[in-house]
Amino acid sequence: QVRVVESGGGLVQPGESLRLSCTGFGRIFSFYHMGWYRQVPGKQRELVATITNRGSTHYADSVKGRLTISRDSRGSTVYLQMNDVRPEDTAVYYCNAQPPADWPDEIEYWGQGTQVTVSS
Repeated sequence: QVRVVESGGGLVQPGESLRLSCTGFGRIFSFYHMGWYRQVPGKQRELVATITNRGSTHYADSVKGRLTISRDSRGSTVYLQMNDVRPEDTAVYYCNAQPPADWPDEIEYWGQGTQVTVSS
């Protein structure tokens, strides 16, 4: 079964750190471009950070300098290191896997989401 699975969410206080993980199963996810998105009730899902299959990264302006996306040496696990978290980081965080452009028959995958709550 092809799936991506997130873990690592929870309740943290402002200023603390948290690391989210996302692992892909059933495909060679090292070829996929991976990303983290987040969503709060009543709002659209928004991009947080992405990392290509070659390691190039992109961040939303609101998280630059605080959140860092990376992937392990095998490429199948992606991390989101969250430092100096703020209440506005509270959301459900979703992992996304996008196939490379030269795989037109492949589809993207989404995880089930992991809740991050930043509160004192």
